[in-house]
Amino acid sequence: MRPNHDAHSFSRLRLSALVLSAAFSFTAALHPALAQEDNNPAKGFTALFNGKDFNDWTGGATRDPREIAALPADKRAAWDDEMKRGINEHWRVEDGMLISDGHDPYLATKRDYGDFEMWLDWKIGAGGDSGIYLRGTPQVQIWDPADPRVKEHGAPKGSGALWNNKKGERFPTELADKPIGQWNRMYIRMVGPYVTVTLNGKNVVDNVVMENYYDPKIPIYATGPIYLQTHGAETRFRNVFVREIPTDEADKLLSEIKADEREFRSVFNGKDLSNWTGATDDFEVKNGAIQCKPGRGGNLFTKDTFDNFIVRFEFKLPPGGNNGLALRAPITQDQLAYAATEIQILDDDAPQYADLHDYQVHGSLYGLAPAARGYLRPDGEWNCQEVTLDGDKLKVNVNGFEVLNVNVAEVREKPLDGKQHPGASRTSGHLAFCGHNDPVAIRNIRVKRLPKS
Repeated sequence: MRPNHDAHSFSRLRLSALVLSAAFSFTAALHPALAQEDNNPAKGFTALFNGKDFNDWTGGATRDPREIAALPADKRAAWDDEMKRGINEHWRVEDGMLISDGHDPYLATKRDYGDFEMWLDWKIGAGGDSGIYLRGTPQVQIWDPADPRVKEHGAPKGSGALWNNKKGERFPTELADKPIGQWNRMYIRMVGPYVTVTLNGKNVVDNVVMENYYDPKIPIYATGPIYLQTHGAETRFRNVFVREIPTDEADKLLSEIKADEREFRSVFNGKDLSNWTGATDDFEVKNGAIQCKPGRGGNLFTKDTFDNFIVRFEFKLPPGGNNGLALRAPITQDQLAYAATEIQILDDDAPQYADLHDYQVHGSLYGLAPAARGYLRPDGEWNCQEVTLDGDKLKVNVNGFEVLNVNVAEVREKPLDGKQHPGASRTSGHLAFCGHNDPVAIRNIRVKRLPKS
């Protein structure tokens, strides 16, 4: 349960089928005995524990991973030494098991993970309180359901759920723990912020958003280490396996989680610009994607207009790539960040953008509202983005993470570069991509119209 000890009311999770795209993963979810045995990972999975020592692990604690990453070299070395001493004092390896006496530190993977699925077996002692930290963040809960000391905190509901959630679901759909002293088998999948957990063959968490314990104002981090946390009693782990989920599979899973793709209509045929107008000479279609021609620029508009809508698309950034998505735009070659509103599309980690304003990072409502930063995939990989504009309510999701949620009416009177924003009061117009000389690739553009406000 640690680190958060306040009690919240319990509400039932919607129980639905476990959606897994990989054929093996689906089979393993139905037949957990097939998932892992004798520290031999199934095809596609990698063992995080070699069965012999801690060489593949470092130490961890309930501390924001950003703080640890930002430590100067001398303090980082001291931190690592402290963690190593703690591991040697409180952990041991025995018969292919990782065994903790229930005291800090936790075990942490030496590398970070983004989208992944994992299996592990665990066995906890009476009164134990443990968990699996995902991307360095607490946690998939593991505890003793019969411990009277934590009954008021929901222990009788069982292990497996996201106990530190504040807004979303935080308890499992059912009690799936085996009796204390017996081994439990757990499957965890994390795609974007969505977590699925199967405990002893029962789906106890179904695509629940895991919240950022360290900074609730932003989504959970896009990458981070996996921790094995223990607290209060001896805890044992074995058969700890992980498979990283590639981006194309992750995007498919994110689409399945949304489960509403049939409500969207494509506005790009993948072949030519026949459904577009404006600076068509400055853009081209290559490999099924719209690109601004290198060294060219201009605004490319949908022929249709939209008032309230959701638009989804995929994009790929070259190093330093810059583009933008204008909303409710008039047909003009003026800057649409002013004539309309623009959602920034930008490789904001590129060296030339080291001094960006917060309202210029990727996903921001340019000039008016900053987005959470750090959710883009590496240059050259496809990203998926969703923008919802319903009246003045604007949301931007990048690779499944909600990076912006703002009421445009509350920010449009804010001066933009010394001027009032002239386009933020528009209620209808075109969608447009704003080319800025870079071959940013954009594909699979589809729109769902929403009712008028």
